Amino acid sequence: MLSTIGSKVMTEAAILEKIETLNEAVARLQERVEDLEDLRDLEAAIAENAGKPLIPWEKVKAELEIE
Repeated sequence: MLSTIGSKVMTEAAILEKIETLNEAVARLQERVEDLEDLRDLEAAIAENAGKPLIPWEKVKAELEIE
């Protein structure tokens, strides 16, 4: 089967390859969006906790019984 995209004739294999390439690009974009959402959440948490006293790591470990 042949399809025409613009003025270019493409075979079914070429079309499937193009679809796979587009699927990979979409997956990369979704991952990037998720990373940006995580960054937004982190920045919001940092802003929300600005000025609050920090908890020493040793105290956290003791409370959680780590090590």
